[in-house]
Amino acid sequence: MKFIFDKPACQNLRKSLCKEWLLTNGLGDYASGTIIGCNTRKYHGLLVVNTVHPAGRHVMLSAMEESVCGGGKEFFFSCRKHPGVYFPRGHEYLESMEAGDWPVFRYCIGNVSITRELLMLRRRSVLLVRYSVDGDTSLPPLTLRLKPLLACRHFHSLMHANEHFNSNITSEKQGFSVQPVAELPALHFRASGKGVRVTGGPDWYYAVDYLREGERGFEAQEDLFMPAMLELPLVPGDSLVLAVGTEALPYDLPTLWEEEARARKKLGASSDSLQGHLRREGARFLVNLPVALPQNKAATPQVKPMVLAGYPWFDAWGRDSLIALPGLTFAVGRAHKGAITLKAISEAMQQGLVPNLFAMNDQPAAYNSVDASLWYVWTVQQMMHWQPNEDLLREVCWPALKTIVDAFKAGITKGGVRLAHVHDNGLLCAGNAQTQLTWMDACVHNTPVTPRHGCPVEINALWYNTLAFCNELAQRYAEPAYRCQAQLEHMRTSFRQCFWVEQGNYLGDVWRDGTLDASIRPNQLFAASLPYSVLPEDDCPCVVEAVRNILLTPYGLRTVSPLDPRYQGCYEGDAAQRDSAYHQGTVWPWLLGAYGDALLKTAWDVEGAVQALLQTISPLFSTHLLQAGIGSISEIFDGNPPHSAHGCIAQAWSVAECSRLLRVLQQAAPAVYARWELQMGW
Repeated sequence: MKFIFDKPACQNLRKSLCKEWLLTNGLGDYASGTIIGCNTRKYHGLLVVNTVHPAGRHVMLSAMEESVCGGGKEFFFSCRKHPGVYFPRGHEYLESMEAGDWPVFRYCIGNVSITRELLMLRRRSVLLVRYSVDGDTSLPPLTLRLKPLLACRHFHSLMHANEHFNSNITSEKQGFSVQPVAELPALHFRASGKGVRVTGGPDWYYAVDYLREGERGFEAQEDLFMPAMLELPLVPGDSLVLAVGTEALPYDLPTLWEEEARARKKLGASSDSLQGHLRREGARFLVNLPVALPQNKAATPQVKPMVLAGYPWFDAWGRDSLIALPGLTFAVGRAHKGAITLKAISEAMQQGLVPNLFAMNDQPAAYNSVDASLWYVWTVQQMMHWQPNEDLLREVCWPALKTIVDAFKAGITKGGVRLAHVHDNGLLCAGNAQTQLTWMDACVHNTPVTPRHGCPVEINALWYNTLAFCNELAQRYAEPAYRCQAQLEHMRTSFRQCFWVEQGNYLGDVWRDGTLDASIRPNQLFAASLPYSVLPEDDCPCVVEAVRNILLTPYGLRTVSPLDPRYQGCYEGDAAQRDSAYHQGTVWPWLLGAYGDALLKTAWDVEGAVQALLQTISPLFSTHLLQAGIGSISEIFDGNPPHSAHGCIAQAWSVAECSRLLRVLQQAAPAVYARWELQMGW
């Protein structure tokens, strides 16, 4: 699927600077920027590399100043923002931008047309840039000038001009290499064609502005290092390829480009349908990362398949991974990838806990969530629904499930904090007033914004589902110790007594010390959506109706009722202001998966319910795909119309649960779904 932006769309800076493209390579590396080539985030860059030591992603090549010279004149077709000015103003020459198999930028300078295309090599930290030139062959000789602008810093930080940068370059065939920071790998630059010259430098480019960082209340200026300039002869009708990477590069770059381009086109061949597009989009979150497993006493990182929670700034998170895995793998025909990733997650489990944050590179794992382990159970159930794997269930998952149940029943304490224990009434209690152990985990000044210690509603829906599934497997594998029918009955009674709000017919959010927080939140949905429902069947439609009437929007579910005095309909301001709104009205697309499951379990007119839901969420799969992260689904949206997108431009569980939702709706009402997708133009 190609998303094309014409000249008027590119020239409207207010909108074009909010539209971002993304390239990935399966290693956690990426390239990203706006559709006009002007970086607006410190996370933008042409080559952002995930390094092991030092740990994390690092912006190596931030941008390039690009120009074409001829007839004694120089025309810049790149773009940067400095205080009070855009310079260069290359966007003024931009005729169109195309985000498809890879980003394509087309510029028109007089009677010369320049096409600039970007590719990342799969499983290699290498960026390829191809420049193609069309124009009058009678024109005077042209020269392409490329000035790489390096940041060489962790992607959460910013660089400022300093004397510690190593400005020495090493000559290489058709290019050069440079290693400004000793702790980071060297960068190799190589160009195709004849007559490549390395001149100029070193130099610093000062005060580059990042508009989105300023909007988010962060420091928004940095200085970039230019080590040397590449000059390449341009011939109309021909093309040149520049390669930038952390490894020595092959000489035959045009052939390398063609091979990678063919592979990308092949991967994108089946993405013309909406589901095909989302399936392909989901692949970018399935990455191989160095992870230290608790079973490995030396804690030496091993490369394991993982789910990257979101681009550009999230790492591999346990909860996000497990919620996203079915929609990225089992539900879309990637059973093998799902199985090996689930196995890797199982290996990272410790004392019945799945890490909230995996031990990537040389960073320790964080076992500070109460629900990640319970989501593990749901993921196993989804595997058995979409792509049953009896061997994996019996040999890997069943032992892990028993460990989870044993640990939660015994009570879990980490770092002196009681993370989870079972109350006398059978409900699962989590944490204390200083902890945030559920997915609503935002804190401001170390204070939970949405206090959910005690017995959260979805934690107990997940706990019941866990016990019921283990009860089923205990019968299958003849292990009576995990039969718990009496406990299930006791819990069902306690759950309704504690959470049901008679005046309104819905479930409250947290039961604590005999008191119910009766907030109307989407967490109640899981009591109706999970494979084993803790709620009486007759109550489930009421929960779905409450959520539909109060929380459902075209882009997902609000996190609290707009009538709640704590509701914040706009996600804006500095970090503290945004965190205060994160779960207090902000819309999350990933919740649509649970909503769809609950809707289909309770609807008396399935086709009518499917049609109504598809019509409601149509903007998410049409308008939104041309906004924010092009072709992807954002992390969050404003609770108030027009529901502007915020957060990560490509979020794993947003893409995954929306992808799984569409598959579920298609299976439930094939004709209705087919008509809707046709109306959407897919």
